[in-house]
Amino acid sequence: MTIVKSEWGLQGIEALRPEVSVLVIVDVLSFSTAVDIATGRGASVLPFPTGDRKAAQVAAQSADAVLAAPRRAGGGQVSLSPRTLSNLTAGTRIVLPSPNGSRLSLHGGSIPIIAGCLRNAQAVALLALELADGGSIGVIPAGERWPDGSLRPAIEDLLGAGAIIHALDGIASAEALVARDSFRSAANELDTIVRASVSGQELITGGFAEDVELALEVGVSTNAPLLINGAYVCFPKQTVSAPARR
Repeated sequence: MTIVKSEWGLQGIEALRPEVSVLVIVDVLSFSTAVDIATGRGASVLPFPTGDRKAAQVAAQSADAVLAAPRRAGGGQVSLSPRTLSNLTAGTRIVLPSPNGSRLSLHGGSIPIIAGCLRNAQAVALLALELADGGSIGVIPAGERWPDGSLRPAIEDLLGAGAIIHALDGIASAEALVARDSFRSAANELDTIVRASVSGQELITGGFAEDVELALEVGVSTNAPLLINGAYVCFPKQTVSAPARR
């Protein structure tokens, strides 16, 4: 039976990368949710670590892609706000800067990377199992960052990771068990807990309540975004062909 492991953030990826066959990045508010919605519309998403806006623009131009605006840009521009991605047309390519989910997506090395959230936990679990082909799976709650740059564990990511680990139904490490059982115990109050979380309140009070509601649509997506050649693309379970294991 598949072994499932879980650790937080960038250090978690570095710790698990030598031990697992697949990594799942979980950034519920809002990178993974945005990627799920965008790729579900047939778009592809190129992660880019937040930082130099000019460098991001150069990357977008070289990739023949649209650079997503900052979340608060408004004006109908696509951004990290999932609600701005709901009307994308198939074939659109987006460079999506993000300080957490994007940054982590770029540190998986040669290991397959999937973007997971509450919306697509079952689909992500199915794809991860197929790609792992009996190997171990690492589930990485991204977390947020404190002003000094250190990791702030975020409960919405713990719960999102737990939903995926619950769906994987494998032999779980102690850390993965805690995430899974947190999701199970919170199931009846999941909406309330995520809305009341620090991240949830930041978005709600900032005028992005709809983004929180989109993230809380548990199990509505059959999309499992897989990172291929630097871009997340839609990979429904029935179309997957596992790459050669390394």
